Amino acid sequence: MGFGGVSGDQRRGHVLLLAGDAAVRRGGVLVAPGVNVAALAMVPADALLGCGVPADMVCLEGVRDPNTVLARLRVAVGAEGPLFVYVSGRLTADRRGRGHGRGRGLFVALAGTTAASVRYTSLPWEWLLGELRSRTAGETTVVVDLVADKAAWPLVEETGTLPGLAGLTGVEAFGVVGGPGAPAAVGGVSAYTRQWIDQLRRAPVRPSNVELHVLAAGSAGLAPGTLVVPSARELETRSVPVPVPVPVFVPAPESVAFAGTTRVVEAAEAVTGAVAVVGTEDPRARLHALAVGGRHTEADALARAWERWVVERSGHASAEAVQCGEIRADLARMAGDFASATRLWTAAGRARLASQGPDAAEVQDAAAGALYCWTQLKDRAGALELGPALVGLLRALPSLEPDRLRLAERRLETLRTPAGAPHGSRVVRS
Repeated sequence: MGFGGVSGDQRRGHVLLLAGDAAVRRGGVLVAPGVNVAALAMVPADALLGCGVPADMVCLEGVRDPNTVLARLRVAVGAEGPLFVYVSGRLTADRRGRGHGRGRGLFVALAGTTAASVRYTSLPWEWLLGELRSRTAGETTVVVDLVADKAAWPLVEETGTLPGLAGLTGVEAFGVVGGPGAPAAVGGVSAYTRQWIDQLRRAPVRPSNVELHVLAAGSAGLAPGTLVVPSARELETRSVPVPVPVPVFVPAPESVAFAGTTRVVEAAEAVTGAVAVVGTEDPRARLHALAVGGRHTEADALARAWERWVVERSGHASAEAVQCGEIRADLARMAGDFASATRLWTAAGRARLASQGPDAAEVQDAAAGALYCWTQLKDRAGALELGPALVGLLRALPSLEPDRLRLAERRLETLRTPAGAPHGSRVVRS
């Protein structure tokens, strides 16, 4: 779908963003649904819907009555145009009974919900499924960013998915569900939701919902054990197969009109030569599929070819070229090449710092990515070589968490201390 003009027969779309109760453990916030919804509300409705139809957007936060949510949900489901439903918060269960059937026993906790009031102050998961099941017109997309508490997690683990979503005709459902032992978030927008927003903002042409999900789940740094819906394995049999042969990006011929999408040349290389077929698609979902499948060399080759094409078209300093570097950095991380990942993330951070300033979220993310990969680098010489540039980047970001800079400085000092020297000693150079 594009962002073209609105034709006379297009029907009004609807976006419903629901912030349930926050998931908190030992004082740490695992998911802050109000922050997620506020961030998504800044994205134009047509971008969320994936088309240029006029649309209404409703944000629900702090609601305590499940019937209020149900009423809003029914209005949304009744829209004749495309529908986008987002749900974030704490997934819980009625401790007095597991229920029967798909989704029964699960609830989306609303504001003020306690273990004793689940049945009265939470939205039953079955209500959400039932309303979506009744929808008869328009395309429907559901995105969830949830954390299951100790009561709900066994019900989710039992099926390995969110019950009922896969059986909804005409509904595309995506999301993540963290377990009760998930680490507390650093603060702000959840990583998965943040990646959805970033991809929608950065992509010159809107990726498909499947691609958005794959990119978001692959880039969010999800905690081990997080339930991803649908999983990479499920997607292999659906919309994002691992491509064979490997696609390679080349500049489109001058005689071919460029309509804003990336030109893909799928080169079937053989001993006798190569056969190329030109298509038009964004490569990022394929890059992720190759990396997830363990085909890291092929993913890197494709990413390098794509980067060369972007640089030739837009220049080294362009936002598109910097994003290519970030994608290569994440591919290197997935391949376990932490030296390359550190170098690429640091370069991306420097490039974004020059154009966006030290407080930009993208600069902070690049610096955090570089620091993480550097801390994973076991090669002393390599870490010592890359450390000064990283520390220099971190020092240029005054709003960065001070602990991150201190961590990098301490490690760099340790690396500079000769092996066998007393702890805390410094090397003095004349």
